[in-house]
Amino acid sequence: MTNRVIVTIIVLSLLSCKGRQPDQKKSYNEVVETSDSSLIFDGKSLQGWEITNFGPQGPVYVSGGEIILGTGDGCTGITWKGDFPTSNYEVTLDAMRVSGNDFFCGITFPVGKDPCTLIIGGWGGTTVGLSSIDGMDASENSTTILMKFEKEHWYHICLSVTETQIKAMIDSIKVVDFTIGNNKLSIRPEVELSKPFGISSWNTTAAIRNIRVKRIEK
Repeated sequence: MTNRVIVTIIVLSLLSCKGRQPDQKKSYNEVVETSDSSLIFDGKSLQGWEITNFGPQGPVYVSGGEIILGTGDGCTGITWKGDFPTSNYEVTLDAMRVSGNDFFCGITFPVGKDPCTLIIGGWGGTTVGLSSIDGMDASENSTTILMKFEKEHWYHICLSVTETQIKAMIDSIKVVDFTIGNNKLSIRPEVELSKPFGISSWNTTAAIRNIRVKRIEK
């Protein structure tokens, strides 16, 4: 093959490449939005929630991606108005005590047909446990433990509920590991309006964020 023929082939190849259209693929820099179906608080509004009408509750509002439960004369809280599982689910959220000295996160939740409440920081600010088991409050049953909680500090809470067990963790600490068995679960009358699922504080200003609920595979 002569040099002239070789040059001609190279030129034709370059012209062919120049005229080829690029593949229509998404750029690596393109942002693809995804939604987290487990989130039940959008960080902007109380959509899906209702301010619980306890009566003497404090102000409730959304600010900076957080739900603020202001100090009232008793409970202040929110109640979920959508569908909610009754078993085999996990709830996670972040909670902070802004001011006050009582529980800054009381999660009322269903266990089958019965309600129960996980109390965090009650009875003077340190009690953690389930209310109620066989009529005994979080301060006096087998789940009672004492923990110190700092103000203006976020705590990550994980609550899991199955047909036979209730478990809870605060950060990396297991605080509840309760086998239901033949025990009778119930709630105090103060949080009756939180059913089936609600979050409240008691005489305390609290902040709540990143509320998620997901199913637990059997």
